[in-house]
Amino acid sequence: MNDRHPWSHNDVFHTWITTQLPDHRADALDVGCGRGELLAVLAERFERVHGTDADAEMRRVSAARCAGLPNVTVDATQLDDMPAESADLVTMIAVLHHLDLRTALLQVHEILRPAGRFACVGLARPETFNDHAWEVASMVTNPIIGFAQHPWAAPEPPDREPFPVRDPQVTFGELRSALADVMPGAQLRHRLGFRHTIAWSKPG
Repeated sequence: MNDRHPWSHNDVFHTWITTQLPDHRADALDVGCGRGELLAVLAERFERVHGTDADAEMRRVSAARCAGLPNVTVDATQLDDMPAESADLVTMIAVLHHLDLRTALLQVHEILRPAGRFACVGLARPETFNDHAWEVASMVTNPIIGFAQHPWAAPEPPDREPFPVRDPQVTFGELRSALADVMPGAQLRHRLGFRHTIAWSKPG
């Protein structure tokens, strides 16, 4: 069904991210920028946008996509190499489960300026009844969303550059506990599409 009515479980959250932007919009950092779709969205709203990705092919694709955007840079900078208080927004889409959870959250905390925002779309390993209920809901609605996003059947699967995939190991409960310690007040929500969102404002 996804091949016939393809949709991106990650790109669909770009609209949600645009509702989480901080008031001050000088610098945005997208960690794990992938194919660069979100970089292009943020470039319209920030003075400077920095995309990072550990995968060389993803960096190449992102740089090519954003070649006409002079306020976008793409490189392999790691979180621990980013200067403190250098970003007004940090975004991650399907990236956090590739990283050491608490270390990454602490690094984001350090990178954000006061009143900066963290907007994250992630995956977690289902554990509780509620987690599994959301998984079932995502399975049921997945073809419906696909049909709504792409009502005409595609003649063949979309030709997109593959990006690194890893099954999540951290549970929703473990994620909630880490956020309570590192980012008190963060809003963690289950979402359809086998995803969750994290929204947090650094005290300013």
